[in-house]
Amino acid sequence: MTKIKTTAANENRFTAGNYSEALTAFTVGWKSPDNLNDILDFIAPPVPVGRRFEFKTSDNAQAFYSESDDVRSIGAEFKRVRYDGASINEKTLNKGLTIRVDHDEIADDDWQERYVQMLLQRLLRNELRRAVAALETIATLSAEPQWLDNENPDADIRQMLLEAGNESGVRPNRLLIGEIAWDMRMSCLEKQNSAVAFKASAIAQDELAQKFLLDGCKVMSARYQSSPEAKAQIAGRNVYAFFAQNSISKDEPSNLKRFYTPMEEGTPFRVYCDETAKYTDITVEHYSSIVATSNLGVRKITVKEGE
Repeated sequence: MTKIKTTAANENRFTAGNYSEALTAFTVGWKSPDNLNDILDFIAPPVPVGRRFEFKTSDNAQAFYSESDDVRSIGAEFKRVRYDGASINEKTLNKGLTIRVDHDEIADDDWQERYVQMLLQRLLRNELRRAVAALETIATLSAEPQWLDNENPDADIRQMLLEAGNESGVRPNRLLIGEIAWDMRMSCLEKQNSAVAFKASAIAQDELAQKFLLDGCKVMSARYQSSPEAKAQIAGRNVYAFFAQNSISKDEPSNLKRFYTPMEEGTPFRVYCDETAKYTDITVEHYSSIVATSNLGVRKITVKEGE
């Protein structure tokens, strides 16, 4: 199998003459076959912004103030309150990949679309790793259980959600479970001689979200090539609890957000084709920045290996 080299893109390739309107349109609505789009939006909801943007971080305590003097006297005004927050200036970063395709290796008519899909999937995997890394950075460790035979994995998760809610004042609404942690939870419950435990081991992700009073629960099995010989799971043994909302507002209270700058065409990605007599360089670019807008109420469980 012929290997195709991926190279850093060169600025002089990004000209109006090399821009591909058809391939850019092809990226609109494209979905990764292994659901990378959905899991990325689940962790870090997308928010469209300009290249440079500003957002406010809120003072968490202000959201829970309570007054006993909100009754207006005749002729008087209502008590005046204010909500303060630090203004943060950020910018989206230009990211992209270029792949060189030798014309002697072209076999089908849709070869350009196939290589665009390969680059899109790789770029999304990069973004997903950044999102989980950002979540890991702000998460507070709640427990390191083993989940072997007689433990109660769901009790550990409920305790984590309670701790997170006590810290932020808002119960987390999303749960991200690494594939290894998911399998260990099921194995632990299946080993127990209890109809309740066995039933709990068989419930689906949506049912588990309802059980924990959450809006959503996802099991993440995505992997990346960690070395030439091995692959690694991105979430692995971790269970993360956090708050996120699918909203176009840059100031709503999600713990993580993926700010992105739409292109002039209104698309999140843009595609260029730089053709020569013997090869074509295909480039896919985008502008984004994953920002931890609040670390309050983010918790994690890391399941340890059995001894």
